[in-house]
Amino acid sequence: MVEVFNQISLIILVVFAVSFFMRLLKQPLIIGYIISGIIAGPFFLKVLPGIDAINIFSEFGIAFLLFIVGLHLSPKVIKEVGKISLITGIGQILFTFLLGYFIGTLLGFSMLISIYIAIAISFSSTIIIMKLLSDKGDLYTLYGKISIGFLLVQDLVAIIVLIIVSSVSSGGNIASQIGFTLLKGLLIASALVPVSIFFLPRFQDFFSKSQEFLFVFSIAWGLGLASLFFYAGLSIEVGALIAGVLLSMSPYSLEISSKLKPLRDFFLISFFLLLGAQMTIANTSELVVPAIAFSLLILVGNPLIVMSLMALFGYTKKTNFFAGLTVAQISEFSLILIVLGVRVGHIPPEVLSLMTFIGLITIAGCTYMVTHSEKLYQKLSKYLNLFEKKMIADKKLKEKNIEAILFGYNRIGFSILNSLKRIKKNYLVVDYNPDVIADLKKLRIPCIYGDIDDDALLGELPLNSVEIAVSTIPDFETNYFLINNIRLVNKKAIVIVRAHSINDALELYKKGASYVLTPHFLGGEYVARMLSIINTDEKGYEEEKERHIKMLKERYAKGQKHPTVEKD
Repeated sequence: MVEVFNQISLIILVVFAVSFFMRLLKQPLIIGYIISGIIAGPFFLKVLPGIDAINIFSEFGIAFLLFIVGLHLSPKVIKEVGKISLITGIGQILFTFLLGYFIGTLLGFSMLISIYIAIAISFSSTIIIMKLLSDKGDLYTLYGKISIGFLLVQDLVAIIVLIIVSSVSSGGNIASQIGFTLLKGLLIASALVPVSIFFLPRFQDFFSKSQEFLFVFSIAWGLGLASLFFYAGLSIEVGALIAGVLLSMSPYSLEISSKLKPLRDFFLISFFLLLGAQMTIANTSELVVPAIAFSLLILVGNPLIVMSLMALFGYTKKTNFFAGLTVAQISEFSLILIVLGVRVGHIPPEVLSLMTFIGLITIAGCTYMVTHSEKLYQKLSKYLNLFEKKMIADKKLKEKNIEAILFGYNRIGFSILNSLKRIKKNYLVVDYNPDVIADLKKLRIPCIYGDIDDDALLGELPLNSVEIAVSTIPDFETNYFLINNIRLVNKKAIVIVRAHSINDALELYKKGASYVLTPHFLGGEYVARMLSIINTDEKGYEEEKERHIKMLKERYAKGQKHPTVEKD
């Protein structure tokens, strides 16, 4: 017992040390966990192979992962996936699968192995991308929302594939096995639906009164149903997923998810440790060529596929490029799929080593690509015109008496446009979201499609005569570029831009901005002014409240929602 304790302690120390270096390199900790497994595995420290607990912990990690995924698969979430995300997500999976299968057969892999690899490299990691976008503050940008949408679509497809694979064995008719398993799963799930609809709601309020009790109930529900499905001849993975789906409509689903994430992360470490430990270092040279070939497809091919699909819908090359970079890595579902494939005897263990190798390359590469996306775009912008539909601008645009231009019709732009209407300025809205432009045209609001970063677009606009130019776009480089172009031809124009940090705001002022919007500070300033003006006048607050409610309802009717982080 003491020996096992010491071994686990040593492994945790290795994980900590490697994770520390990963943080310094600004890499996802998943890479650190896999490398820790290699170090702790049979070729170096040799402390992992003899620990059965690590295998058990790994199973718990996968179960908790799928349980939490199920918690987020409510009909409401699925309904919110937009058309662009749905088509792009499915389209990217299909094209990547076909190319992956072709490369696999070209490299001499069997048909079944090629299919497994092709499917695995079709999925990208929602967890990694959400973390990267959140760190950059891009989670609620246009490309961020589209990316999360098609990554969700990928997750749904991945889950279906995992259910199918986990339901078959190495012998017998695969089609009949899948059919029989799905039928059993459907019958059990159908029997549990009334329980989740009629039974659970009566007790959840009781559970929620104690945070500790809610936590224990969540674990008992998830693991209990996973075991039930296992004893019914199905897999633990399927049971955990369905347990999450059955709880997804609960008002406490988000709270349950947040409480279980630390537990999921702890046990998932074991899964990635095992992946690292199971890598066959001896035949690494044999894996180099296939790993590089598939990694290039993921790092270069996947972004090109997404960019091409989004270009068909009229999005700008910049949006297409940023969104494309988010699929340049494999998913944790990719690794789980290969593990299941090895478990049922469809593919040899060497394929798991190959996929782990690909994971290390693509996750590391994608992290740097997403982190430095702005610099990459600046270098590659002139080569990306192929991935953008050029809109035909109004030839008489410069001749029109445009007094004000609003760049970006988002949450902030909504209020600014209303103000431009009130002061009776001839205005023009410029936005890079084709869906927004379509909506504005329906409302007969003067607008054109385009990106501020496009020199050709700015050349079409009457910047030399405009009185007011307002940018609600949060990107510093974009606003810096806009100010520079306006000030070159128009010194008198009122130029209002947006910034998220104090340093950015000060730099934009130096460049020539008339005023810099800082949304995170304006709310406090507004309340301070309201207090000084209204003081304790109850009638004044009542009028302010009615005005605010009216505005909120108007915004809600237009489909606007306030994000966790204001970045749109």
